[in-house]
Amino acid sequence: MKYTLTTFFVCICTVIFAQSSFEIGESLYKKEQYSKAKPYLEAYLKDNPKHNQTREYLGDIAGSKKDWDVAISYYEQLVEDSPNTAQYHFKYGGSLGLKSLEISKFKAVFYLDDIKFHLSKAAELDPKHIEARWALVELYIQLPGIVGGSEEKALRYANELQNISPVDGQLSKGYIAEYNDRPKDAEQFYRKAIEIGGSKHTYDKLTQLYESNSQPKKALENLEDTLKKFDRNQLNYQIGKICAQYNLESNRGLVYIDRYINGYSIKDGAPLDWAYYRKAQIYKNLGDKENAVAWINKALKNTPDFKEALAEKEEILAM
Repeated sequence: MKYTLTTFFVCICTVIFAQSSFEIGESLYKKEQYSKAKPYLEAYLKDNPKHNQTREYLGDIAGSKKDWDVAISYYEQLVEDSPNTAQYHFKYGGSLGLKSLEISKFKAVFYLDDIKFHLSKAAELDPKHIEARWALVELYIQLPGIVGGSEEKALRYANELQNISPVDGQLSKGYIAEYNDRPKDAEQFYRKAIEIGGSKHTYDKLTQLYESNSQPKKALENLEDTLKKFDRNQLNYQIGKICAQYNLESNRGLVYIDRYINGYSIKDGAPLDWAYYRKAQIYKNLGDKENAVAWINKALKNTPDFKEALAEKEEILAM
């Protein structure tokens, strides 16, 4: 009887440990503490080798570290065991695609059929799967025609996105137009996306389009419109940066870069040294060598190997 009770308690403790290892691992995963989550999830998977959620988490953790071979192995198992789950096909096809970007073009060609199949399968299984359709738009528009690239196919999935999410539909069509060097068409699509959704992302896409096509005045106007709707300090830096880069409305640029510096927090993105660098650029553009030198030295104070600032200092000293 004593042996039976001992065995019983050992079994119970084993089950409790297995359950808790998954729960702990899942909790850490959801907090994005992937390195800490991994051993708990691996321990659980050892005793529960067919547990889908654990395998998916471990695949995601591998993917976050760009360990595509490991991620692919987990997602491939999930697709084999659950062939009707759209998300597994999407993650498997996506990880194959991301791996193909890191190998030679010759080797990448051998992945294309599987990438197309699994992303298309995800879209087929889930009529509202936005990410799979976006991936297919990007895939077909970026691929050369000789290996299956097709604007027609990309537009097909963009139209499907339009039916699911009008904003994503406009953004994807803007992406297709921009990729094919039709900036005026892209501008119309991005403006339509702003009208429909008005998210910061839609404004950002239009700003990026203007910057990539050397239209700083339009970029500046759009950034100021964005700032009216979204009170984010990072936008002050972006405005100041454009003014500095393009020698455009320098006094205006100083106002915005000062706002960025005065309201700075680590969450804002660009380090203060970069803001000081932009301020030095603006003073250089104004012909104010004294202030330009002062601010470029401030940019270099904490980061003496700041290459862009060092190059800028040479130009300032040569004024």
